Amino acid sequence: MDDFDRRILALLQQDATLALKDLAEAVNLSTTPCWKRVKRLEEEGYIRARVALLDGERLGLGLSVFVQIKTQRHDSRWLARFAETVTAFEEVVEFYRMSGDWDYLLRVVVADINAYDRFYKKLITSTEGLSDITSSFAMEQIKYSTALPLGGG
Repeated sequence: MDDFDRRILALLQQDATLALKDLAEAVNLSTTPCWKRVKRLEEEGYIRARVALLDGERLGLGLSVFVQIKTQRHDSRWLARFAETVTAFEEVVEFYRMSGDWDYLLRVVVADINAYDRFYKKLITSTEGLSDITSSFAMEQIKYSTALPLGGG
């Protein structure tokens, strides 16, 4: 990966709908070499997907809940079933296995507290081996970005 690739990725992180001509011009390449670089970045997995970022508030999904989970079990078979169950919930938009006091962290996006309560009940009735769950509700989103830092600090 060189500076051209990094600049291409930085621009696509900001606007994946950029026309190839505009992208090439912005990174000072001609269209064909730019297109080849984008294709290579996709094939090598640097670009996983091109998506539209939606406004949760406008869609009536204004509540973000961070759910911390402790489990009683840690074997690989249980983890595979747990991961399959949790990732199937549409409300779960992020799911991490953690170090420290909590085993897992979820970010759940729902319309309101009643919708979260319904999700919570689905979670605890469909998953065995959970020993503790705590939920924190985001009061205000101060920063949100999907852009990864590509160097230069």
